[in-house]
Amino acid sequence: MSTTPAIVLFDGVCNLCNGAVRFIAANDPAGHFTFLSLQSPEGAALAGPGRAPPEASIVVLDAGKRYEQSDAVLHVAVNLRWPWPLAFALILVPRDARDAAYRWVARNRYRWFGRRDVCELPPP
Repeated sequence: MSTTPAIVLFDGVCNLCNGAVRFIAANDPAGHFTFLSLQSPEGAALAGPGRAPPEASIVVLDAGKRYEQSDAVLHVAVNLRWPWPLAFALILVPRDARDAAYRWVARNRYRWFGRRDVCELPPP
């Protein structure tokens, strides 16, 4: 594990994404993750121009690697407290199927969970 925290870029106006950030923080006693909204100037710069499509509700940058869609979710899960690393077993599901499920939830997240006007996380 890297000594530099991994950066979780997330959709700061999405209620599902904000809930996921709270969940990750509560289950990350080692402090492996830090968080930035994709809408923040810092988050947008790290995502890169045109690199955060609308369905990219989470992008993880860790040790020079970029994880997107279902790979990002599994990378987070494997670094959380027990029993969440067990979710990494989903890596056995073909990526196309995992990413299709991820995109389906991502496309519907505002309708199902709502959105807020501003991100609740303060800037870094």
